[in-house]
Amino acid sequence: SGRRSLAISADLAAGEPVNTVFQRIAEELGPVDVLVNNAGLVAGQGGKPIWDLTDGDWRGGISGILDPAFFCSRAVSKPMCDRGRGKIINISSGLGLRGARDNYMYGCAKGAVVQLTRSLAVSLGRWGVTANCIVPGFFPTEGASASPMSLPSAEFIPVGRVGRPEEIGPLAVWLASSASDYVTGEIFVIDGGGLAGGYAPTGYAPAGKQ
Repeated sequence: SGRRSLAISADLAAGEPVNTVFQRIAEELGPVDVLVNNAGLVAGQGGKPIWDLTDGDWRGGISGILDPAFFCSRAVSKPMCDRGRGKIINISSGLGLRGARDNYMYGCAKGAVVQLTRSLAVSLGRWGVTANCIVPGFFPTEGASASPMSLPSAEFIPVGRVGRPEEIGPLAVWLASSASDYVTGEIFVIDGGGLAGGYAPTGYAPAGKQ
């Protein structure tokens, strides 16, 4: 399409590498108008009782999901506010809105991403910067397949199937566009009705369902 792109490998769970990434972006591509925080860990999360979790498990699980969203948001927020416009889109999870068996770090960190979104929206809105959160249900990925967490099957989702990655994109595009300028601090669940039905993403059916 004639657009320029830039791929940079960095540890997004550490503040200084993140600052370096956005400095390079500014130098080569100009100011950041839209930030989508989609980095995080899924593999290795969940599946252990709390007494088997080490300090390293806890800190690593929280840091791998929450820190990238915080550090990247911090890096772009001042330039966005100085220009009087900007869009921050965080990606959380249905497990950030409800509990799941033997799931601690992932659910807590994704729930914190929801709260980060609200804090950003309330704090940056006066400068024309919006922050919203997309909350996907079950979208099969390599990371999800490698996780020991309990994952729902299509029978537990009201629309009768799991999500397709391309179904998230249009929502992100709308949130990145001027069509959503008066929308901030909102949580957009895209899960085929799983949370509404009460049994996804945990995979456990309501009482009485056979």
